[in-house]
Amino acid sequence: MPPKKQVVEEKIQLGRPGNNLKIGVVGLPNVGKSTFFNAITNSSVPAENYPFCTIDPEESRVAVPDERLDWLFTQYKTTKLIPAYLTIIDIAGLVKGAADGAGLGNAFLSHISAVDGIFHVVRAFVDSDVVHVDDEVNPERDLETIHNELRLKDTAMLNKYIDANARNIERLGSGGTVDDKKRKEEFAIVTKVRDWVVAGNDVRKGNWTNREVDVINSQPLLTSKPVTYLANVSEKDYIRKKNKFLPIIKKWIDENNPGDKLIPFSGVFETALAAFGSDAAAAAKFLEEKGAGSAFPKIITQGYDQLNLMHFFTAGEVEVRAWTCRKGVKMTDAARCIHNDIADSLIQVDVM
Repeated sequence: MPPKKQVVEEKIQLGRPGNNLKIGVVGLPNVGKSTFFNAITNSSVPAENYPFCTIDPEESRVAVPDERLDWLFTQYKTTKLIPAYLTIIDIAGLVKGAADGAGLGNAFLSHISAVDGIFHVVRAFVDSDVVHVDDEVNPERDLETIHNELRLKDTAMLNKYIDANARNIERLGSGGTVDDKKRKEEFAIVTKVRDWVVAGNDVRKGNWTNREVDVINSQPLLTSKPVTYLANVSEKDYIRKKNKFLPIIKKWIDENNPGDKLIPFSGVFETALAAFGSDAAAAAKFLEEKGAGSAFPKIITQGYDQLNLMHFFTAGEVEVRAWTCRKGVKMTDAARCIHNDIADSLIQVDVM
């Protein structure tokens, strides 16, 4: 009798399930968050030279570039091309002590709680006309400040749960009903996660079981969200591809959050490029003269990817379109992102 086939348990992903996910722009004040947001979305969020000029979060959508979609458009010769979109939210700057309410910190941290991923903007330029909230540019310290505040907020949220439930769990003892055992298991998991965060770790870097992920996903933990680091460099450094702060930032990421991506960009360069609007010829001339290209396509694609999103393409006489679905879903579930009828009658898909 042949051995039974082992069933591999499907790994549950950290984060909110769904296709309409959002990514927040996070960092200290005056590091270029709103400048980045304005340029990438062609918006007009205030980007003044003082802390907390952005208080309420601003939201916008940007098209996700994909050469495969462009290829389908040329092949099918349709008149309508509809890309997938990434929703980006500009969140006001955090400061040291934000977890305790400094600088309107509690409100800003709640805005981070509402997004699914993070673009962490780090200042990597020196400009005496742009004040730094801590008086001098020090990317390593800035990175530590943001991550410490996120971990402190997570610790406070987890401790609140533990304090509210500890006495009831203790009363249950070693026995109890199925529901009691489930509550005790959940309490033990929350305590384990709290200890992990207190030790200086981000939740997203833990090796969690599916049951633990279920519990984590029920808590709005800030350090469970995927992060991409964006280093805002001067236009000169961006064009010459050389910056004294980048090795420091990369070293910090490798030591503290190995595997996370670092993408340099220049807020000044991207703002100048965005000013050309729909004038493609002028924009192309600008890029040729500067000898550099925009970092935004790479940043947008990375943001989309870090949220575990992928495209499901449809093409026909009327339109070519990129739909958004989660990575790892079955073919029929991907089709269900479009319509249930398509999923129920789907026969075949081609992988590009």
